[in-house]
Amino acid sequence: MHAGSIKQHAKMLRFFIFFFLFIHSCVAAPKIPAAVPATKWLTLNGQEPAVVARGGFSGLFPESSASANDLAISTSSPGLTMLCNLQMTKDGVGLCLSDIRLDNATTISTLFPKAQKTYKVYGQDLKGWFVLDYSADTIFSNVSLVQNIFSRPSIFDGQMPVSAVEDVLGIKPPKFWLSVQYDAFYMEHKLSAAAYLRSLRFRGITFISSPEIGFLKSIGMDALRAKTKLIFEFKDPEAIEPTTGKKYSEIQKNLAAIKAFASGVLVPKDYIWALDSANYLKPASTFVADAHKAGLEVYASGFANDYRTSYNYSYDPSAEYLQFVDNGQFSVDGFITDFPPTASQAICEMTILMFLSCLSHQKGNLPKIGNALVITHNGASGEYPGCTDLAYQKAVDDGADVIDCSVQMSKDGIAFCHDSADITATTNAMTTFMSRATSVPEIQPTNGIFSFDLTWAEIQSLKPQIQSPFSTSGGFQRNPANKNAGKFMTLVDFLEFGKAKAVTGNAAYLASKKGLGIVDAVKSGLTNSTLDKQSTQKVLIQSDDSSVLSSFEAVPPYTRVLSIDKEIGDAPKPSVDEIKKHAEAVNLKRSSLDTISESFATGKTNVVEEMHKGNISVYVSVLRNEYISIAFDYFSDPTVELATFIAGNGVDGVITEFPATATRYLRSPCSDLNKDQPYAILPAEAGALLSVAAKEAQPPAIAPSPPLDAKDVIDPPLPPVANIGSSDGEAPPHAPPHSGTIATSANLGLSLLAILALGVLFAVE
Repeated sequence: MHAGSIKQHAKMLRFFIFFFLFIHSCVAAPKIPAAVPATKWLTLNGQEPAVVARGGFSGLFPESSASANDLAISTSSPGLTMLCNLQMTKDGVGLCLSDIRLDNATTISTLFPKAQKTYKVYGQDLKGWFVLDYSADTIFSNVSLVQNIFSRPSIFDGQMPVSAVEDVLGIKPPKFWLSVQYDAFYMEHKLSAAAYLRSLRFRGITFISSPEIGFLKSIGMDALRAKTKLIFEFKDPEAIEPTTGKKYSEIQKNLAAIKAFASGVLVPKDYIWALDSANYLKPASTFVADAHKAGLEVYASGFANDYRTSYNYSYDPSAEYLQFVDNGQFSVDGFITDFPPTASQAICEMTILMFLSCLSHQKGNLPKIGNALVITHNGASGEYPGCTDLAYQKAVDDGADVIDCSVQMSKDGIAFCHDSADITATTNAMTTFMSRATSVPEIQPTNGIFSFDLTWAEIQSLKPQIQSPFSTSGGFQRNPANKNAGKFMTLVDFLEFGKAKAVTGNAAYLASKKGLGIVDAVKSGLTNSTLDKQSTQKVLIQSDDSSVLSSFEAVPPYTRVLSIDKEIGDAPKPSVDEIKKHAEAVNLKRSSLDTISESFATGKTNVVEEMHKGNISVYVSVLRNEYISIAFDYFSDPTVELATFIAGNGVDGVITEFPATATRYLRSPCSDLNKDQPYAILPAEAGALLSVAAKEAQPPAIAPSPPLDAKDVIDPPLPPVANIGSSDGEAPPHAPPHSGTIATSANLGLSLLAILALGVLFAVE
């Protein structure tokens, strides 16, 4: 096929079919049982695990800054523990800083560029600007904090002073944890952490941790009188403990001995759940069970939303916390985290007629809060190759309300599920059918291998490939162990599997050039499934083309959804009125609801409100778990992004590649903002985070997206299906062009949705 043979008026269409499966012809919220026995945590004392904020909310602000501490308290569970890493100035003042060197966390190197020194610290030569070389007054008067992890916001750098220990104690956090990492080093230089603690009389200090046995023993009696818990910290197993000269791995063999001077232990999380070379979880160690047997609490460190961890967690930080507290075998007694709200929502307990927690203990499929739908994008395509049987099955297992099938056509007229007509990115077609690559400018600007140029048998011979949207820019692979798992499904098989969903596609191009009528194929499939004649299932059809939606107008069970892939900043009434002629719902991009500039949420549009005024439902797409795709305002947490769109913007459904994350949020009692409860998962407020930064450090304002124009909603009629056996297959010469404002390059799918059952989404190419 040659590009020159294709008329410019050939159109790409996308439409979705959504099915609502009604129970007894209505949707009723399941009732919560009147009472169930309280669930007991598998911690040492049966209480909920502690959330320990390392330097406050250090995932956003510089560690232990006033802003980091304030935000941690205001966004986390009521029993939050604030952790301060103790460092000592030359005049014996205690500071909260992550390291004995100032250069990675402050502006010291720009103020004193020639003041580097080298010290031997536990047998290693370290070079830098050391805290103990400066007086407290010099640091407080000249030095300011910077973010010490470069992937995190830098707009707060140089604006916040270093905090003294007394500063953090002065805000009266619910609990306070002092980490003393380098007592032996400071003692060599005539500075004593123990003497400093005694000067404070241990007041307000709930925990003190250290990797040095000698230090913990030296303050044992003082801590006992102050009722301060002492925690022994394990370092790398091969590192040497300064007091005994033993490796930490050797000390681990006799946990009972630790009980003599400490009430708990702090370990890197891989002491408990280690990773194999492929970044998947190994079986859990017995460390927690052994420590609990010895009467020791166990705290785990190394948690952050923006660390790449095991593929088992599917880039969902809440899933990692739950692995440590809700695995059915044991629970750690607390987390050390840079993102305390995420840890809080994973474990925060509450009572709503029964003992429940925000995200943990969700066994038994709790009812969802509210009416928002969880709609998949190519099934659970964040975990399996999209549009395969395994992706759909995983979505069903994860509790999706709707699964989707983007419908494409093979050369021999078989309708099947696939995200786009071009199969190069999602299969190994380039290795087998490179000679079939061709150019179709109406579909995409680059060459591709298109489904309509291959028979179904040829397509079946290909291996699916999981798509990782950020693998090139950020190296974020998805579930490589299953990167080629599953098989593609025909439309017939998909309907048999779920009896509901949607498809996307280039219906006009196929109709006019290939003699393949995708719209007719979908209609036929639905008719054969009797979905156009039943009353217990409601069908939704989505398209970016009003002519496609019009072709389904005469079927009463169908609700039509207009897909608007253009970014819009407003929905004026004339545009909404025009939409109402063709559709009862819209599918909008995330950026049409919240405006983002340099990973900060800068504003919120009124598009949802305007659509709702016109009685038009709103779905938002596409949500992903990778933190690189999530604004800082959402705490690099997909759950907060869900809360922002569902509870904050009021959308009627979310289209996601990770339905397990969305389902877990909607089943959480903490997602219900109408109840009086100790903790809730709150939506982000656009612009709030930026307001903390100095004006000159803020990103430049971006121009608002244009409003939706009423004329952009209207599309010309579909051309007839060509008879390729008796004509050249050209489209009618005077067919008007497809609306330029509705994107035609991305495919979302003809979709079927279901409530309290399974929905199916179809896409037609």
